[in-house]
Amino acid sequence: MITYPDNVTCLADYIESVLQKFADRPAYTALGQTLTFAEIDRKSSALARYFVHEAKLSPGTKVAIQLPNLIQNPIVVYAALRAGLVVVNTNPLYTEREMKHQFTDSGAKALVILGDLLPKFTSIKDDTSIETVITTSATELLDPNTAPNLDGTVSFTRAVELGNTLPAFERPSIALDELAMLQYTGGTTGVSKGAALSNKNVLANCIQMLDRIGEGFKDGEEVLVCPLPLYHIYAFTVGMMALFAKGTQIILIPNPRDIDGFIQTLKPHKISAFMGINTLFVGLGRHPEFAKLDFSKLHLTMSGGTALTQAAVSIWRDVTGNTITEGYGLSETAPVVSFNIPGKEEIGTVGHELEGTEVALLDSHDKPVADGESGQIAVRGPQVMLGYWNRDDETAKVMTQDGFFKTGDIGIRTESGAIKIVDRLKDMIIVSGFNVYPNEIEDVLTTHPSVMEAAVVGKPDEKTGERVCAFITVSSDVSTQDVIDFCKQHLTNYKIPKSITILDELPKSTVGKILRRELRSA
Repeated sequence: MITYPDNVTCLADYIESVLQKFADRPAYTALGQTLTFAEIDRKSSALARYFVHEAKLSPGTKVAIQLPNLIQNPIVVYAALRAGLVVVNTNPLYTEREMKHQFTDSGAKALVILGDLLPKFTSIKDDTSIETVITTSATELLDPNTAPNLDGTVSFTRAVELGNTLPAFERPSIALDELAMLQYTGGTTGVSKGAALSNKNVLANCIQMLDRIGEGFKDGEEVLVCPLPLYHIYAFTVGMMALFAKGTQIILIPNPRDIDGFIQTLKPHKISAFMGINTLFVGLGRHPEFAKLDFSKLHLTMSGGTALTQAAVSIWRDVTGNTITEGYGLSETAPVVSFNIPGKEEIGTVGHELEGTEVALLDSHDKPVADGESGQIAVRGPQVMLGYWNRDDETAKVMTQDGFFKTGDIGIRTESGAIKIVDRLKDMIIVSGFNVYPNEIEDVLTTHPSVMEAAVVGKPDEKTGERVCAFITVSSDVSTQDVIDFCKQHLTNYKIPKSITILDELPKSTVGKILRRELRSA
């Protein structure tokens, strides 16, 4: 049972109560600049007034936000929600085709975009319904003179200035079940779809996560490192909504691929919490300068979004002294379904389901599997989406008649009842009738001392139906035969890769997920 805070009926209530409660605390840090909760409050309030009075955006209107990890990002999100608008998170690395699809599919009427991306938008603008365009630069908060000055747009600085001259507005009454955001899925199968998330979905997930993280995470005392993009649902809900509500100072990392710059950013801070994914933990943990940072306050490291390997857990623990706490979620569940209890981690699992959440493991006929067997993970709870935006047919495919969302992931229960992710249903490889899960093989490969990263895919094979093919990056000279011999010590015969390819870099999405689909055609 989820208990909502008093006097909170929507995300806007939640945000405003936090901004007022922690007014004097540092809220966000990026590019060497820090703004307090009070400063975030003032700027987001002014921008909300601009949205309502100047841009004439009515409640329920969609506003697309296409920004990297800059402080402007949370200001815009909070402003949009305070104005009763619907947030449409948009990846800054999208191509014109992807932008056009998301803007037209969502029906967005307004866009807040990094000035550098404007040429891409201009080429597709006439195909969209977007009328209001606000631009910003990476350094605009530091130096307003760097604000873009482009025809047909208004700069972030100017919009806030105008908003400050406009009267307050009566915030629209928003019900918990009303739409708060459209979170577009990665589109790994077919066209990218918008998961319609209500105020209740996101708010419930915040409350569920704070309940699971526990009282060890102190109000107004924590410093969280957030290298994951805020347009990704994991960073959005867990960072910008849930941990923000504890009065946490959030250090935004605009470019986590620049490991040297990343480490420099962290040097002045005594970080207490960190959110990341497997590739980031390995990359940082193997960097000699990272070990020199002060980890004395670090007590929570969260992983989600992609499988966590044993190698990453070991590297991170050796360097920081902290155990990674792994969870599991999806865009369609706002996102967290399960999470380990910090300090009581069951390594190799994603923990137990959150409060108020039911998880069933289903067979191919949507019937529960027997105890000890693996099945498709299905979720029912207050964080499960309203459905896919304008796609009732797609929604029907993933929802059972009794209200469970079918995730497409295969899981199994441990003896304690924790959930272990076996793999994606679509990534499973069938070798001579045997089910082979890439995650298991990748976990073995990355325990080899010379292997940094690994990805495993299935390719057609005349004899066995499919064969196991591995792609790796290495830190030192090693032969592919050495790696195969290593696998023979740890894997049964049909799981051993038939080919191993050494690459300079594995193909990854913008949030660091390895793109197996690109390797299948390699």
